[in-house]
Order: sequence, then structure tokens, then C-alpha cells
Amino acid sequence: MKLLMGVFGHPVAHSMSPVMHKAALGELNIEGSYEAYDIGPEELEDGIKSMKSEGYRGMNITLPHKVAVMDHLDAVSEEAEAIGAVNTIVNENGKLTGYNTDGQGFLDSVLEQVEDLSGKRVLLIGAGGASRAVAVSFARHGVKELAITNRTLSKANEIAVRCKKWCDSRVLPATMAQAAFTGYDLIINTTSIGMSPDVNRMPMSLETVKRNALVCDLIYNPEETRWLREAEKKGAKTLNGIGMFINQGALAFEMWTGKKAPREAMKQAVLFEMKKQQLSNK
Repeated sequence: MKLLMGVFGHPVAHSMSPVMHKAALGELNIEGSYEAYDIGPEELEDGIKSMKSEGYRGMNITLPHKVAVMDHLDAVSEEAEAIGAVNTIVNENGKLTGYNTDGQGFLDSVLEQVEDLSGKRVLLIGAGGASRAVAVSFARHGVKELAITNRTLSKANEIAVRCKKWCDSRVLPATMAQAAFTGYDLIINTTSIGMSPDVNRMPMSLETVKRNALVCDLIYNPEETRWLREAEKKGAKTLNGIGMFINQGALAFEMWTGKKAPREAMKQAVLFEMKKQQLSNK
């Protein structure tokens, strides 16, 4: 029986998820399909209902539906509830359960570089949905301290409050965060600042970043942002967002198929598509 999967978003034509999941299906010789569906907010409820009526095994959820979709599901995982957003739905015999693989996907990519996070101090820049997912996953994993800085401090405070049950979490105004850079082991940009085509901007200055800190960017297009290049000049280690994107997709794929996701094949397919798009835009 053909496995039906896809992604709901608005807009969604730019999504790399179909490229990634089709590569995984092909690598494992699974008969299935994965398509992108442009679903506006007013169409979301009907779209979710169609998952049951048309027998979809799973669906990814991207902007702007990650929060609103929770009202239309039969159940939500503990982590997705803590994050307050869903990016993956699994259909088990008509029961739709929402999960969030974003935070765990990024955490997995960090753990490939940093074995033990228990004594680490983490600074998050930005307080959107991606920041919330990363913050909850890191807090639940047991980091020593989690600080969030954002232009709107009330949004940062919402995240800090969510995480207090697991770790020391706090809000820092931008000026204080900048002054405290030298004290953080991981500094993570969760904003879109520096994303193509606006590639010359940086979320903050890296003047005081400590050597051997891990500076991360959730952006993966371009692969190396100016933020990461400047971090390398300061002697910091760097990590872009490609690992998070692949890992979150792989975790969803494994939920839907019960098979180990071919992460390297998925990654190579995404990188190839990105290069192809870059060449066509020149």
C-alpha cells in the first residue's frame, strides 16, 4: 500500500521537505509520496480532516500553522505540549497525534559536536517558534543555564517561564546579552537574520565571543552565514541549521515508516537542490 505523506504550509513552494523525503523513500525502496500543500489558515481544519478521509500516514506542519493545528488533533505529545507547537502529525488508524521534532533535531546535531551539555550555559537569540522548540529541548536535556534575548522581551519571558521547571532560565535584554557573550558556551541564532538574500546582516556582534564556544545558526541557506564566518575568525566552533533540518525530517520519517531514516541520502539531496537553485538564480 502506498504511503501518503506531505507538508502543510502557507506559502510552501520553497520547502525542501519534498526533496528530502522523496530521497529517503527512494533510498529505502518504499512505495510512497510526499507532496507540499499550500493551505491557508481558513483551509487548515479541512486539510487536517482530509488526512483521515484520504488515508495519509503523516504530515509535516510548517509556518504559519504550527500552533493553530493543535486545536484540530486528537492528541499531542508531551514535548509538543511543552513547546506549544506541532511540526509533525502521525495518523494511527484515524487517530491524529501531534509531535514536535524541531528541538530534538537541533539537539541531535549539537550532540554530534558536544558530548555533554550538563554544565553548559546557552544563549538563544530570538523568541519565535524555533527558539521555543530549541529552548524546551535543551532545558529538558539538562543544560546548566538557558538565557533568551529578543527585541520583544515579553516573548522571551514566555519561553523562560516554560523552561524553568527543567533548568535555570532567564531573559536578557540585548545590551546585557551582548556584554555577557564571553560567559556562554553555546550561542544560537534562531532568527532569520542573515538568511538569503539578506546575507550581510548579523543578529549581534561576535566581538566578545570566547574561543571554542559553539556558535550556531538555524539558517541553512546560505550554508555559511556571515555570523558563522565571523565566529570562526574569533576561534569559535560553528554549526549551521542543515543538521537540524535533516534530523527533524528524519525523526518524522521514522515515526511514519518505522524504518531508520537514511540521513546522509536526505542531506545530499537537499544540498544538491540548494546548489541547483543557487546556480539558476545567478
